[in-house]
Amino acid sequence: MAESMKGLKRTHRCGELSLSNVGESVTAMGWVQKQRNKGGIIFVDLRDRSGLLQIIFEESDIGEGFAKAEKLRSEFVIAVVGRVEKRSGAVNENLATGAIEIRATQLRILSEAETPPFPIEADSKTKEELRLKYRYLDLRRPDLQRNLILRSNITSKVREFLTKEGFLEIETPILQKSTPEGARDYLVPSRVHPGSFYALPQSPQLFKQLLMCAGYDRYFQIAKCFRDEDLRADRQPEFTQIDMELSFVDVEDVIDVNERLLQYVCREAVGLEVPLPIPRITWQEAMDRYGSDKPDTRFEMELTDVSETVAGCGFAVFASALESGGSVRGINAKGQAEMPRKKIDSLVEFAKGYGARGLAYLAVLPDGSYKSSFAKFMTEEELDRLVDAMKGQPGDLLLFAADKKKIVYSVLGALRLELAGQMGLLDDNVFHFLWVTDFPLLEWDEEENRYTAMHHPFTMPADEDLAFLTEDPGRVRAKAYDIVLNGTELGGGSVRIFQSDVQEKMFEVLGFTKEEAYQRFGFLLNAFRYGVPPHAGLAYGLDRLVMLLVKAESIREVIAFPKVKDASCLMTNAPDIVDADQLEELGITLKKC
Repeated sequence: MAESMKGLKRTHRCGELSLSNVGESVTAMGWVQKQRNKGGIIFVDLRDRSGLLQIIFEESDIGEGFAKAEKLRSEFVIAVVGRVEKRSGAVNENLATGAIEIRATQLRILSEAETPPFPIEADSKTKEELRLKYRYLDLRRPDLQRNLILRSNITSKVREFLTKEGFLEIETPILQKSTPEGARDYLVPSRVHPGSFYALPQSPQLFKQLLMCAGYDRYFQIAKCFRDEDLRADRQPEFTQIDMELSFVDVEDVIDVNERLLQYVCREAVGLEVPLPIPRITWQEAMDRYGSDKPDTRFEMELTDVSETVAGCGFAVFASALESGGSVRGINAKGQAEMPRKKIDSLVEFAKGYGARGLAYLAVLPDGSYKSSFAKFMTEEELDRLVDAMKGQPGDLLLFAADKKKIVYSVLGALRLELAGQMGLLDDNVFHFLWVTDFPLLEWDEEENRYTAMHHPFTMPADEDLAFLTEDPGRVRAKAYDIVLNGTELGGGSVRIFQSDVQEKMFEVLGFTKEEAYQRFGFLLNAFRYGVPPHAGLAYGLDRLVMLLVKAESIREVIAFPKVKDASCLMTNAPDIVDADQLEELGITLKKC
């Protein structure tokens, strides 16, 4: 039978007690982790979010309460009054409270519990689907609690730092206008405006620019954002951004404040020292060296362009790629020359998944001889030059992709990471931050047959490239910058267009008529008519930052109530059908798909 607290007040959380409290009478409350009845004495591990605490029940101390202690089972919620004592048995060095125990004098069972569907323990081996169905139980696990406590500490430190730097925390609307240019919006029907819809924000982008127009100078927000896109380990349909915007600044100002923010938050929240300045590379250099605009720089294995080296060789795959304006590049997997053929074949299949038609390989065997998929098409001298260009040594495996440059980058960038994982080169105790700058402003969309913005339509072109915006748009670089950690994009931002004529040119290049631009973004363009300061900003994915700092494999491990791959919630069964009356009130008729 559950009891009330009857005036009891908790004096300490479980993990807060130590040898300094020996002799004190305390009251602790929490969940029973484990009960061990040794005959005449009962040991209970009591758990709350702060940790574990050992409780001892003896009949001579607790009287009638001993019978209640015998009934305790895992996940019962109890209140215990008792004295803090030094442990009578061996000290548990792995436990913060391992040198003490509580000798109980009073016990109240506040809530009984059924046997949970899986053990409440760290490093659970239970299938994720079951854990997410009972997420409220999963969240009791100490590793998940540590993750969410750290997340809270990080947001607290972000607020602390940005407030000292003169930023104002201002909330922007959740229900806003749909401005489709990027990921798909989540739409919300309006009851009072039949046939019209709000959109949930993909970011606070336009509103934070309007706040700069309104003179608020420095804004930030821990912002909830929504994107209707396919999910993966570092994506969710709803996610949280650390969002900011600054007036009267350029690229260097934004990078400076954000480097100091990262250094402060990492030091204060997790004790990680981030040396400044953070290294920078341009987008082009990142693609050429790593095949990725978010390169993992914890290991080498960089791409090498061997197009000139193999020009004119007899290998048709290389020759045809170069004739069609493509590229031939390779990576050197050091020490992997004797990789079994079956494993090499699996790498070929992996590469095909990223658009490759195949993957050429050349192994430099320990005796200096070659084993290759294409050696018979090249002379010994050509093979020697190729190995030299790749800095190949006996024991190395050289892998090559030949195709359009975009495909070569994609294939080798992914292959580089795959091999690094197989070779044990990805040390999650190492944290490499990196700025990637000078992105292309635009990219060509083959399906839509037009340019689209690589970041968004409000990104300022590089000053020296402005003249090319109408003449040669693909040549224009952006005043854009991404912050990358261990191969994951943590955040991105840019200097914004603040001149009306440049913004109108940008919309024209993107294929919008003036009328279409004003229909979608008129509220922003109109604001530009009344005096707008130069401004820039950046947004971090808070979930991704926490995921990397706690070394989790998925952002689901750092979000309290995440969705699964099909964007559903296994615990609440959302999304779900709604009553016909609700749909009728909104003027919505469903069509069978």
